[in-house]
Amino acid sequence: MKVVNQNVQIDGIDKKILRALMADARTPILEIARNVGVSGAAIHQRLRKLEKSGLLAGSKFVINPRILGYTTMAFVGIFLDKAANNPEAVKQLKRIPEVLECHYTTGDWSILIKVLCKDNEHLMHILNKEIQSISGVSRTETFISLQQQIDRQIKI
Repeated sequence: MKVVNQNVQIDGIDKKILRALMADARTPILEIARNVGVSGAAIHQRLRKLEKSGLLAGSKFVINPRILGYTTMAFVGIFLDKAANNPEAVKQLKRIPEVLECHYTTGDWSILIKVLCKDNEHLMHILNKEIQSISGVSRTETFISLQQQIDRQIKI
């Protein structure tokens, strides 16, 4: 593996390892090693190099929010009075646990956030009492997701 100008070059073995772990991060290293045709130590070494390069950003378990009663996903475009309010607005948004993502965007909105709530009433509370009360927020535009139809990572 070579790192050139922040670009990581990976070979076929790296790709096989990554594909296996992306399909199921709990796949045992020795199982991957058998399928790829290299030793377990080689897999560990390659994974350390991939982590060091920054390509691997970690691993995690994925919680199914529906099991916890969170069924309403929404995207909220936030209009700020002025761009200078962005850092403070983001600081306040970080304090709202229902805000899962926050993006600084081009276009009409200053900020686009992804929010997960238990239901529409919960969403309305988050919008009215939490988000719209942030200093510098002039208004919001909300889109409720009816169904997530694609959920994937970049192809390796």
